[in-house]
Amino acid sequence: MKKDIEFLKVENIGLAVVPDGGMSEVPLYSAYIINLKEVMLENVFVRSKGSGVVGEEPIKTSTIRMLIEKIAPKTFVKIDDFDQKAASINNEYWISFKENGYLFDKKYIFVPGSIDESNFIEIPLIEKRGVLIK
Repeated sequence: MKKDIEFLKVENIGLAVVPDGGMSEVPLYSAYIINLKEVMLENVFVRSKGSGVVGEEPIKTSTIRMLIEKIAPKTFVKIDDFDQKAASINNEYWISFKENGYLFDKKYIFVPGSIDESNFIEIPLIEKRGVLIK
């Protein structure tokens, strides 16, 4: 039964969005999973999607799914790139992974207006400024 299942809290896993200093005319952003743990993450499944309204135009992005076999301790992996228009809508990342044989999952949501320079901090391990959800 569901009441007999122990649900462990996801800790020391972050999702960061940082400006990408690419050569494009339109500002780009990159999203990263950050493993701040001392242990390996295995079978990391990521699903990302975006939705919202810009002006009066409804926007819905494609759903992206990816599997990352392993993320080493104290490292990060780039999982997404998007432009400034997509930064002004809800950007949702659902992540599941195995740690020491236990399956964890967590949803990270960047709401409209959250990916803004006024919210930027120094992102651990990446050593760039951006927005971080832990």
